[in-house]
Amino acid sequence: MELIQQNPDIQAYLAVGEAVDHDHPLVTRTARHLADDHPDAYSYAEAAYVLVRDTIPHSMDSGDPRVTWRASDVLELRTGICYAKSIAYAALLRARGIPAALCYQRLTEDDGSDPVVHGLVAVLLPGERVWARQDARGNKPGVDARFSLREERLAWTVRPGLGEVDHPELYAEPHPAVLAALRAAPDRAALERTLPTGL
Repeated sequence: MELIQQNPDIQAYLAVGEAVDHDHPLVTRTARHLADDHPDAYSYAEAAYVLVRDTIPHSMDSGDPRVTWRASDVLELRTGICYAKSIAYAALLRARGIPAALCYQRLTEDDGSDPVVHGLVAVLLPGERVWARQDARGNKPGVDARFSLREERLAWTVRPGLGEVDHPELYAEPHPAVLAALRAAPDRAALERTLPTGL
């Protein structure tokens, strides 16, 4: 699948936004700390991925009722669903000058029911000509996502026969439907009832 920049200007994928707030002191401090041990772009991108994937529990896995949507809040509260964790990972990448985009899949249950939009990040490392999607949601039994530039190692591979879709668009900020759901939800239980089912 060819990924498509929604904005042709690469600078859009380095910009500070309301959700991707990599100018926040906590985000910049976290990025500096990671860069101390991982000075090159590839190792930094992988280390930031592992930090978000492994040290910030997915709130639906952990049962945490809090809803986060700003990168700084995800890092401070150490919780979030896939959208929020993707926002945090994108912010850590941009904090070190690495273009990062938000992108999505439409997933369903095994019978094609209960569609839901799943959040990912695409990264464009120096010297690379194509974006590489990453899934920082967090692993669990049956899910083994890994950082990879060559072969995608996402949590799930879409099943077109069930109506699942890889959306090729790369967004500089969270999709409006995603951001609206996150911002409106008073808690995770409410968010689960209002997750976007399509884009």
